[in-house]
Amino acid sequence: MRHLNWVMAAVIALAAGHQAFAQTQAQATKPASKATIAWAAKPARLPPYTGPNRLVWRLADILAAHKGKDSWSQTVFDSRDFTGEWISMAPGEKTKTQFYADDRVFWVVQSGQMKVTIEGQEPFIASRHFLVQVPKRLQYSMETVGSEPVLRFQMKPAGESPDYPLSETPTPVKGVQYVQAAYTGHGDYDKVNVPVIDFEKQIVQGGEKRGVWIRDDHTFVTILRSDKGVPTPPDTVWGHFHANFPEIWLIVEGTQQFLVEGEKLVTVTDGDLVAAPTGRWHRAMPYGDGPSTRLAYIPRPDNLHWYQPDQAAGGN
Repeated sequence: MRHLNWVMAAVIALAAGHQAFAQTQAQATKPASKATIAWAAKPARLPPYTGPNRLVWRLADILAAHKGKDSWSQTVFDSRDFTGEWISMAPGEKTKTQFYADDRVFWVVQSGQMKVTIEGQEPFIASRHFLVQVPKRLQYSMETVGSEPVLRFQMKPAGESPDYPLSETPTPVKGVQYVQAAYTGHGDYDKVNVPVIDFEKQIVQGGEKRGVWIRDDHTFVTILRSDKGVPTPPDTVWGHFHANFPEIWLIVEGTQQFLVEGEKLVTVTDGDLVAAPTGRWHRAMPYGDGPSTRLAYIPRPDNLHWYQPDQAAGGN
């Protein structure tokens, strides 16, 4: 990537030659019709990938690392807000009934089948590309059904240990003691936040236009689907950056390309994860023939996208 003037960055809406790029990038968050150019605070040095975080986690590599095992978990993302894990449950395996005090837990089934039981909902079977979410303080459990392991990518609140009903024996957590205490209230579902989305049936086959999977005061996950790929833009098109949080994407359909500041262009497919640290320019584009979809995970619904003043703007 060419030397950039990292200090000056903002958003401006252009048309004409950048129309296709702008339409693709604007799937998640459209900039204001009248842009304001300002001085954006951006790290002087590129924030590094730390802990389990990396540019790309390819699902094929993760599966190879756990070959021969039916029950395993691997943390692949960790931030101030979320911890992301690939989790495999063996046939017949069950989780304990649990809940989180103040935030949602949510996952995407990659393969296999699971029975999901959520407080106040009828139990259901979730299979490939089912999107499931559980609001705060709603008790839930899951169980592998069928003869093959069930694999899921799960996001849970970072640094928050699960809680359990009195009927369960809490799983020990280092530095945590479980005591009996009372609580009231719980989160709930609404028109946007529904218990489950069958991505294949509702969106791929049914054509349902659903741009948001999860939205609350601390979580925003969008479903960004394109009918076909677009030509790869030049490296001078940087996308945008976020000042206060990293962003991560899970590919659930087709092929996409990502360019993250300081890294080479990468091409990824179904099950792969891509992450951009706080403060790095990044762009995401559909690539190749046919539809493609990515889920974009961020912790701020009304988040600020900083764009180049001289490029088409949009959000991803």
